Amino acid sequence: MTIKIINKSKHDLPSYETIASAGMDLRANISEQIILKPLERTIVKTGLFIELPIGYEAQVRPRSGLAAKKGISVLNAPGTVDADYRGEIGVILVNLSNEDFKVEDGERVAQLVIAKQERAEWIEVEILSETSRGAGGFGSTGTK
Repeated sequence: MTIKIINKSKHDLPSYETIASAGMDLRANISEQIILKPLERTIVKTGLFIELPIGYEAQVRPRSGLAAKKGISVLNAPGTVDADYRGEIGVILVNLSNEDFKVEDGERVAQLVIAKQERAEWIEVEILSETSRGAGGFGSTGTK
């Protein structure tokens, strides 16, 4: 599929790192370093603007390396970029570690996954079909 994009950043367009990658890295497009203190959050701009076809969304997700090594995540993961949004893509980063984290210009801060999106139509009913699970939730199926 093709997606229209405006790149107002100083960096290359997002791209897939391998043939089987689901996501493309998003880079910080900032004029000065951001210091993210423990439990602090901020919106990191990317300089990217996209025009998705109707029926698709772009999901902004954390990078596993930043999460595992530095405790940095995307706060509303996955963040959704709707097909009718035309503003700049921003990443809500949160520092879940005990140390300051420095965001530099060009740093890969999140990944973007393009996904097909379905629209639901509600049908109100009086009763739902029975299943073996029933209303069990929040760990009701066990831990192993």
